Amino acid sequence: MFRDGCRVTNRKVFVTDLGGGGGWNLSGYIPTDKWYQGHLHISEYSRRVFGHANFPRAHVILGGVDTDRFSPGEAQARDFDSVLFAGRLLPHKGIDYLIKALPDNMRLEIIGDSDHTEYKTELRKLAAGKQVEFRHDVNDAGLVAAYRRAGCVVLPSVYRTMYGEESNIPELLGQTLLEGMACGAPVICTEVASMPEIVEDGVCGFVVPPNDPVTLGARLEWLRDHAEQAREMGANGRARVADKFLWSTVVRRCLEIYAR
Repeated sequence: MFRDGCRVTNRKVFVTDLGGGGGWNLSGYIPTDKWYQGHLHISEYSRRVFGHANFPRAHVILGGVDTDRFSPGEAQARDFDSVLFAGRLLPHKGIDYLIKALPDNMRLEIIGDSDHTEYKTELRKLAAGKQVEFRHDVNDAGLVAAYRRAGCVVLPSVYRTMYGEESNIPELLGQTLLEGMACGAPVICTEVASMPEIVEDGVCGFVVPPNDPVTLGARLEWLRDHAEQAREMGANGRARVADKFLWSTVVRRCLEIYAR
């Protein structure tokens, strides 16, 4: 109905999938590509996984970050003994592998929640005896403060979960990586979906194999033991956000596509 209304009033229609899952989607049942003037994807991976790699009306606009809000704290000392995960506590996020990877002398702060009771229970079992703190009630300001003090921000998403479930779209972008980078934190992600488009391996953090706690743990220890290089990676990450992932840049890309 919305599409037909736009046609009657001679308006263009563009669509974007922001990820997150859930909800009913007509395009999952019938082809809708030609219904719209354009598909605006938030990553090259998104364009590819939806079969739009060679579709002329599909474009990549990336995602954005408010770098005034997400910024390094002038008085906030970064603690390179600490690790941060922020996001939904769901199996495809691979948090179980992060807990397994956590070295005994490092701390992990997990910010987020979900309705997946079984998985949350399993995470707490894995965290027993380790320095892991679960926080479910963090507000926006508290999240920024967590990014600013963390020694690194990790998003360890997987294609295959601990339950054997498969997901080919665990991340369409990786927003918490961008927010952490904007706050000057080095980041670690898995070589999954869109995330290697965000993180330059060895420049603003590390890209590690999924489902591999040994390699992930080694990278956590490296960042802890090389604080100066880790700070440089954090600075590189913020510069990368400023170059490619500002909201103003995303808006400019959209306007250029609208005008075509």
